[in-house]
Amino acid sequence: MIRRLYILTIMQLVCMQGFSRASSPQFAYKDSNLSIDIRVTDLLSRMTLEEKVGQLLCPLGWDMYEIRGNEVFPSDKFKQLIKNKKAGMLWATYRADPWTKKTLANGLNPELAAKAGNALQKYVIENTRLGIPMFLAEEAPHGHMAIGATVFPTGIGMAATWSPDLIKEVGQVIAEEVRSQGGHISYGPVLDLSRDPRWSRVEETFGEDPILSGTLGVAMVEGLTKGDISQKNSTIATLKHFLAYAVPEGGQNGNQALVGVRELHESFLPPFKKAIDAGALSVMTSYNSIDGIPCTANSYLLSQLLRNEWKFRGFVVSDLYSIEGIHESHRTASSVSEAATQAISAGVDIDLGGDAYVNVCQAVREGRLSESVVDTAVYRVLRLKFEMGLFENPYVDPELATKKVRSKENIELARRVAQASVTLLENKHSILPLRKDINRVAVIGPNADNRYNMLGDYTAPQESDNVRTVLDGITSKLHSSRVEYVRGCAIRDTIVDEIKQAVEAVSRSEVVIVVVGGSSARDFKTTYKETGAAMTTKGSIISDMECGEGFDRATLSLLGRQQELLKALKKTGKPLIVVYIEGRPLEKNWASEYADALLTAYYPGQEGGNAIADVLFGDYNPSGRLPISVPRSVGQIPVYYNKKLPQCHNYVEMSAAPLYPFGYGLSYTTFEYSDLQITQNASYCFEISFKVKNTGKYDGEEVAQLYIRDEYASIVQPMKQLKRFERFYLEKGEEKQITFVLTEDDLSIVNQNMRRVVETGTFKIMIGASSDDIRLTECICME
Repeated sequence: MIRRLYILTIMQLVCMQGFSRASSPQFAYKDSNLSIDIRVTDLLSRMTLEEKVGQLLCPLGWDMYEIRGNEVFPSDKFKQLIKNKKAGMLWATYRADPWTKKTLANGLNPELAAKAGNALQKYVIENTRLGIPMFLAEEAPHGHMAIGATVFPTGIGMAATWSPDLIKEVGQVIAEEVRSQGGHISYGPVLDLSRDPRWSRVEETFGEDPILSGTLGVAMVEGLTKGDISQKNSTIATLKHFLAYAVPEGGQNGNQALVGVRELHESFLPPFKKAIDAGALSVMTSYNSIDGIPCTANSYLLSQLLRNEWKFRGFVVSDLYSIEGIHESHRTASSVSEAATQAISAGVDIDLGGDAYVNVCQAVREGRLSESVVDTAVYRVLRLKFEMGLFENPYVDPELATKKVRSKENIELARRVAQASVTLLENKHSILPLRKDINRVAVIGPNADNRYNMLGDYTAPQESDNVRTVLDGITSKLHSSRVEYVRGCAIRDTIVDEIKQAVEAVSRSEVVIVVVGGSSARDFKTTYKETGAAMTTKGSIISDMECGEGFDRATLSLLGRQQELLKALKKTGKPLIVVYIEGRPLEKNWASEYADALLTAYYPGQEGGNAIADVLFGDYNPSGRLPISVPRSVGQIPVYYNKKLPQCHNYVEMSAAPLYPFGYGLSYTTFEYSDLQITQNASYCFEISFKVKNTGKYDGEEVAQLYIRDEYASIVQPMKQLKRFERFYLEKGEEKQITFVLTEDDLSIVNQNMRRVVETGTFKIMIGASSDDIRLTECICME
């Protein structure tokens, strides 16, 4: 298709140049009055092979600038990169973290970031033969990973809101903050379906369900792209990771995924398809293999499916050094050069890292690769540069960046999203919300006052007053004289032992709020792989980090002395409120039984402490719902709600059911469901309506969920499958009618011939407050 378009536009270009040569000395690709196809074709025709391959390189960007006072300049390393490799893209130029060794002292604040982007663009435009502007790609899964940017809850926390509206707002803010600093491509959202909480990157995902993930993915993409990347403050959204990356064998990051082709089409592919249809123009490959084929060399996924069937018109980027991984990890290529040829032939357009595709020129010259393959990849990249308007507007206003990044409105949004994500799991005897006239509160735990443990992975260094901890939030509700804090213990390090002091503090208090869990906070003592994944090396000082890329778990229990701390606090007899800050669903069996109240706040971001305090003291009625099941034991894994029939039977030692199911979450009020009505409007269209009434004492938000089950089908089906959901607010005593519409796609299955069809038969419609709390049921028949 691109080859035919190339020939046609060349012919148009020849005719046009013959007509206008006398009146315009300007190259056609620089003429904004011409169509993008003509401009791309003209530019491509002028490029050498080396210049073409340069457009496909995306090297690491944080060493490409130098700060001198209040100005930023291209570094000598950048100048050599442009001279030798002619790179057309950079990754993580503004990134700051212990891996990059960029700190608050030597990194880029928003103003300097904008100046850096301008300086790099100016150098490339003025010091290269064709003056092609650069793409700057930035990590942005839960906020731009740059100093000064707004930090939202990580993906699993955002998913707990079950609110597409909120997630779209988050996308809009991320895009504005990235673009105002000179970036163009946002890496995110992460649409991997998480079915194994041992895996280190659960925190980045939207959970275990394809409908929830796809719906929130669409919302994020709509926010990031504004529906059109030519719009001001829009970014190119990069979907991660293609494909089935979150279900590695043994829970180990990058291991093979044992997933059948039908399951890929039923569950893992739909979220990506929805997000692409919503405007995502970039897809990132994953480190794993499927059925013996590395995903970065899988021509079926990257060419046949994406391009031919889905008509995806954006570009595919490798995960960092995943092309080298074809040779070094998977060993299906005998050299990096062969791996590069496999990747670009399979449909990978961009080499993230930029060290593999430098071999492409030689492969073309030796006849191992057709130059037309390179042309196709370059065409995709150049087209988006023109669509984004970079040839006309490559620069940004540094003063504007300081105003837009982490604005008051953005911080308020971070708080609203964190509030909506907090999930109440237990509230025995309605101990919550707490009275604000309470005499004294003990705030205990390793996550009670640790700023970085609130934030999750892919977060830049923070000034201390940017982040609100749980202790900060509670002291904003109560005078500090009524709050006593003791750390108690560390997340992992057993040397830290302040349990005795914690018990003493509790003895002087009416209630204890203990904040435990995990951490993805990187530090300068952690060792990192070249891909940026952390390594679990042993040392004299044990960091808190037990989650985040590279930190896979063999168990899900609390580490260090945290369980010892909980048991000691329980023995005091004081009411015990337990809050988990976590990147994966940790085991909560003890807390479920013995805590008077139990909440999870995931990694709630910079406003998390305020949001948690809002919930604890009743300024916000909790409304988060689990986007992933909480297991009782690692022996149950996988324990996701929509497993295929037959229904699981119990183990000898315990129930087969999760401790807390998908979609679960309590409120301070109660909701009653009634009056289910189903109307068939067309052959495959059903309107389903019902009423929900707030029957409790508080105003609050409910998340109504619609599940279906195909009772008898030619292919084994899930026990139940989410199809629709809606989050809505009801004042106490208020009633609302909710209406969902089911379509042909909702009732279809992937049959034995791998085609989506609707079969005749009976479907059970289930309406409820969670996957395990069904309030209304009725059957429909397809004839």
